[in-house]
Amino acid sequence: MKLHQLCIILWPWVIVTWQPAVTETLNKKYSEIEAAKYLDNANHVLAQWTNRVIHSDWNWNTNLTDENAEKKFAVNMEYGKLLKTMWKETIKYPWTTYKNPDIKRQFKLLSVLGTAALPEDKFKKFDETVSAMEGLYGKATIPEYGKKNSNRTLSLEPDINEIFDKSFDVNELKYVWIQWREATGKKIRPMYADYVKLSNEAAKLNNYSDNAEFWIRGYDDDNFRPQMERLWEQIKPLYIQIHAYVRRKMWEQYGNSVLTRRGPIPAHLLGDMWAQSWGRLDQFTRPYPSTDELNPTSAMINQNYTPKKMFKVAEEFFTSLNLSAMPQSFWEKSVLEKPPGRELVCHASAWDFYDSNDFRIKQCTSVNFMDFITAHHEMGHIQYYLQYKDQPFIYREGANEGFHEAIGDTISLSVSTPKHLHKIGLLPKTSRTYESDINYLYKIGLDKIAFLPFGYLMDLWRWNVFKGITTEDQYNCDWWKLRYTYQGIEPPVTRTEDDFDPGAKYHIVGNVPYIRYFVSYIIQFQFHQALCEKAGQFDPNNPKSKPLHECDIYQSTNAGNAFKKMLKLGSSKPWFDAMELLTGQREMDAGPLLNYFNPLYEWLQNENKRTGEYLGWETSKKICVKSDPRIQS
Repeated sequence: MKLHQLCIILWPWVIVTWQPAVTETLNKKYSEIEAAKYLDNANHVLAQWTNRVIHSDWNWNTNLTDENAEKKFAVNMEYGKLLKTMWKETIKYPWTTYKNPDIKRQFKLLSVLGTAALPEDKFKKFDETVSAMEGLYGKATIPEYGKKNSNRTLSLEPDINEIFDKSFDVNELKYVWIQWREATGKKIRPMYADYVKLSNEAAKLNNYSDNAEFWIRGYDDDNFRPQMERLWEQIKPLYIQIHAYVRRKMWEQYGNSVLTRRGPIPAHLLGDMWAQSWGRLDQFTRPYPSTDELNPTSAMINQNYTPKKMFKVAEEFFTSLNLSAMPQSFWEKSVLEKPPGRELVCHASAWDFYDSNDFRIKQCTSVNFMDFITAHHEMGHIQYYLQYKDQPFIYREGANEGFHEAIGDTISLSVSTPKHLHKIGLLPKTSRTYESDINYLYKIGLDKIAFLPFGYLMDLWRWNVFKGITTEDQYNCDWWKLRYTYQGIEPPVTRTEDDFDPGAKYHIVGNVPYIRYFVSYIIQFQFHQALCEKAGQFDPNNPKSKPLHECDIYQSTNAGNAFKKMLKLGSSKPWFDAMELLTGQREMDAGPLLNYFNPLYEWLQNENKRTGEYLGWETSKKICVKSDPRIQS
């Protein structure tokens, strides 16, 4: 999760659209001049209060004490009261009748309230519920595997993640996978139904049928969900090919007793707690294993990289594009590695304190290439903050939620190229070959392509929960139906409704919408292709142009200046206007993503045909049942 916007830290609690019935008297009373003055004051007050809220949230996220939790809760309650008072004043203005489009847009975004519209006791309960779920998750640890007398416990970062990254012991992986869900989701489940009920109640207070509709409001598209399904259908053939290839290689690694050549893939074997990123599988599934592996981590260790140096290198990429350096306070106040002896929410996040000066990252960084890429991603959020910091408070967020996630990832598409890694001394200069290109695209695909169905189904599940399609007694089984249908994976052991596996993922317990990540994985390739054209490194109309995956926009001020123009807009314009400014397109389109991965797609088709792979997956017999059959018997 990236706690990079007010809409993540705050807006999920405080937004519900309001369509006031404006009387003729009110129309006469509030002129556009008065409305403009009101907006100036509102922007100032909201920025000051939000700064206070985020300080309390930062203190709690970086030090999970009861004292900090109480302070955070007290500030949130105060802020909720202020927002309700301000909202009552805001809706007196007949903003729909105003001529000035900027005033109308600011009022449209301001005329919302959210869970602060709940009665005070229910607002309090909502905040307590989310805080309790986050606290359980942030403090969760599991016993060490295979050591009965050991007092050592394992936290998610770095301990458990390192096991998933390095271990090939099927039993250890299964143990860790199950224990993490025992320590998180199972304990969180009793609270989740209250969270859903209160979220929906807040949404219904003002014209939203449920919280699912509320969450997608910022995309300004009545057909948003069908559009997401359309994008998935564009990508699905590519995903099915990489799934079939990976399944065969895993079958060769683990054998018939662990998985079959035609079934779903066991979730605990994919190198990630949630099977959302398959990067570690590159170790034994690489298309051309005799071709040298690109291993920047070794070079980083040999060159004495530290977490701070990783972020300094990331900063230099942005400044090479004529974008902004990090302010000094960033280096003084950020938490870039896990402090000893302190419990904190380790999930990487970028923070805007809304005073136009204070920007921070919280990341429990390890010296490895994955965290190096994450550093660029998080700094992409900070760069967005820096570019729109002079906008009115109301506009200080991404054009849509997916934009914010896409900025750093767009940069990472250049950072991960062999050409760039050679430039910054993390790889030796090597000649590019067809085999090395396929290996490179495959490794990127294990992250980008493998993530897409997970990024989509996370909110498919929650939309169904909010809409009552998935009821409380179906939470876990419906979760696994979606994971089977879209990802083609299965749990290592049969799951029941006594479990709550969605709650093993931070974004579920932290009240963070997730479709933004799916969106970002689409539009980052649209951004990348446009920037590569502006850098003079790619021409879609020229057959002799270098392929898109070789482009590195590092040191291109033409690309950086074009990027900057879009970033400076914040949310002052609808997202399709912002996208058009950079790309010339007004719709999300998976075409550039497919263009980027086309050489790999063709290779996978030929390889899977050669080995006679089954495309898709047969029914799993151990997905989920209502209750534990051992208890029933």
